[in-house]
Amino acid sequence: MMKAIVYWLDDRIGFSTTFKPLIEHPVPPTGWDYTLGSAALIAFTVQVVTGVALAFSYVPTPDHAYESLDFITHDAILGNIVRGVHFWGASAMVLLVCAHAAQVFLIGAFKFPREVNWLSGTLLLVFTFGMAFTGQLLRWNQDAYWAVVVGASQAARAPLIGDFLTGILFAGNQVGGATLTRFYATHVFMIPAIIFGLLGLHLYLVIRHGVSEPPVPGVRVDRLTYRQRYEELIHKIGVPFWPDAGWKDVVFALAVGSIVLILAAVLGPRDLGNKADPTVIQAYPRPDWYFLWYFALLALIPAGIEDWFIIGFPLVLGVLFVILPFIAPFGERSPRRRPWAVGVVLVTAFSIGALVEYGSNAPWSPDLSTLTLPPSVTQGLTASQLQGAQSFQQRGCINCHTIAGVGGQRGPELTHIGTSLSSNELTWRILNGGRNMPAYGTTLSPQELANLVDFLGTRTR
Repeated sequence: MMKAIVYWLDDRIGFSTTFKPLIEHPVPPTGWDYTLGSAALIAFTVQVVTGVALAFSYVPTPDHAYESLDFITHDAILGNIVRGVHFWGASAMVLLVCAHAAQVFLIGAFKFPREVNWLSGTLLLVFTFGMAFTGQLLRWNQDAYWAVVVGASQAARAPLIGDFLTGILFAGNQVGGATLTRFYATHVFMIPAIIFGLLGLHLYLVIRHGVSEPPVPGVRVDRLTYRQRYEELIHKIGVPFWPDAGWKDVVFALAVGSIVLILAAVLGPRDLGNKADPTVIQAYPRPDWYFLWYFALLALIPAGIEDWFIIGFPLVLGVLFVILPFIAPFGERSPRRRPWAVGVVLVTAFSIGALVEYGSNAPWSPDLSTLTLPPSVTQGLTASQLQGAQSFQQRGCINCHTIAGVGGQRGPELTHIGTSLSSNELTWRILNGGRNMPAYGTTLSPQELANLVDFLGTRTR
């Protein structure tokens, strides 16, 4: 009976005549490094499935986002596992997509006739990071909220397009409910839809041009002879994708999935921490690890070029990715004959690893321990100035700014700030924010602001 049902479906749908040639199309014998692309595809599929499961209970509003995630984590059936798989799966997807891009670059698979394969893969890389970025805020906890606030302040400083970029990304000049809604819609609907379309194009191009053969030293890509040589190679040593080559994809994908599942079951998802509160900056405002390297890089470059670097560095990277297949479409593909390509990958990987490590232990991050202004600072202050000093501590200003040797190093030292800035200038800085500093115009009452400015005004030489 089962055979009859399958035969009936095949006769009506025709999947054997449509899909069988696709999964059995001949490919050159390949190694395990060729499994990275398919593993990234499976990782994306897992993200979509677990994301849909989370969306059944997640409420994308400032009043309920945190509570709904807390319910998923602690009360929903298998909620902790599903959220854990989604959390660790995001890291796996980023790693796999980056590793696949590095592998394609190393073996020269971006060359003729696969230039558009590379360009579609570049867009997939961009939107993978876009999905990772928009997913941070959906936790709606203190760390995620303030990390996005810092990102918004950095985007606003981009020359020429800063205000436009902030308005598009964050739905205004402040991170709030509209930002959460925009990030949710972008993360759940827009970016996955774009990725699905790009994946369709990418897979179509892989089938159209064939899987690139492993490079051989001395064998060069030539526009006039490549296609004929590739067809002769496939005819001579080609094997069906399934099962001769596809089993490696299955094994590697299962291995990655098992690691993600074990991490989800043993370690669980990232702890939510405290709910986002714009009035309290007791947070650890750092992005997730895959953006931490850029976070550290911005802190290390000279302050005078940071505004241009914020937009210029990603733009230069994008241009390099786009022009690569057009400036080097022919020639050697073997890494042995392209040592500069190996050097680029190694230097990039080492630099990102070092920056992530530095960003994880950076002294310029907020000091989140319990800090109290020394008695020498508060001695002799008036009542309003004492209240300003209290706000300086309670609002978390002390965690980023040092006064008389006490405080964090993220922001400028304020020991003698009253000498360099007037009351009006202090008021403007607090209300509008600045370098990596959120704007407090909507979180401080007029009296709190006046007391804080009054206190900072006492800090003179």
